[in-house]
Amino acid sequence: MLISICVATYQRPEGLKRLIDGLDLLIFERIEVPTIEVIVVDNDPNRSAQEFCTQIKPNFNWNLKYFNEPQRGISYVRNKAIIEVSLTANFVAFIDDDEVPEPNWLEQLLIVQQATQADVVAGPALPFFPMENIPQWIVKGRFFEPERYPTGHTIKFAGAGNVLIQARILNVMGKIFDERFALTGGEDAHFFMRVDRAGYKLVWADSAIVYEWIPKSRMNIKWILQRGYRCYSSYSLSEKELDPGLKVVLKRMAAGSGRIAIGLVTLFPSILLSRQSLVTALLQIFRGAGTFLGLMGKSYTEYKTIHGE
Repeated sequence: MLISICVATYQRPEGLKRLIDGLDLLIFERIEVPTIEVIVVDNDPNRSAQEFCTQIKPNFNWNLKYFNEPQRGISYVRNKAIIEVSLTANFVAFIDDDEVPEPNWLEQLLIVQQATQADVVAGPALPFFPMENIPQWIVKGRFFEPERYPTGHTIKFAGAGNVLIQARILNVMGKIFDERFALTGGEDAHFFMRVDRAGYKLVWADSAIVYEWIPKSRMNIKWILQRGYRCYSSYSLSEKELDPGLKVVLKRMAAGSGRIAIGLVTLFPSILLSRQSLVTALLQIFRGAGTFLGLMGKSYTEYKTIHGE
């Protein structure tokens, strides 16, 4: 069995090193050790990750392949990685360069896939704060915590930060990651929403854990609100496009209006309570506003500078 692990990277040398070190430590205790190729696609035209990949390749436990994609944007990078996947691959996994997997991460994805016969298996990306003295309002507000489900739970979409997909699906889905989302993000949710609507089975593996390193630059109200605005705009845009009709528009309008209303009602009391209460109220408003932005066929441009910032 051949597994292709796809990694998109852009000027994150320390993050890429942490990720590659983590992949080097993958263990398989309950299933047979698969053949693994790690495909790194560098979005830096200057190929800043190439030297590192060349140096580590001889002593890496798996087959490491480096490629460059000079066209700026996360969609182009992910699509390049898929192009370079070996034709004999059975599964393709995605993980990001700001994440580090648990040693049994890939094994857990494969175990759940075997148990459920799912076409796609996704797991949680839990926040890891590398700095000391993390603001308590961030910890208490749980603003970086992902939504989680019981293992085996059916899901409707997934992100590309922790996911396993049967390779054969990539050959029949046509365009994979839509280039319209290259600088906005949301290309992964859009693709996996398409996969769900094509009749494939998507399930959750709560024990397949990766840790997302949260830099100091994200630990502020502005970033949290912008991410909420972007995520809800891209999801709303995708849903409206993939499920055209008045019913979906009305459903999204009701959801967006409800979030804004809840945010406004709780906004002023939250000022007297705590910062996390204030940010929670504001986040509801921004998510509601993002929902309406998506209904207008637009999405917030998040990646104006570098991926993930």
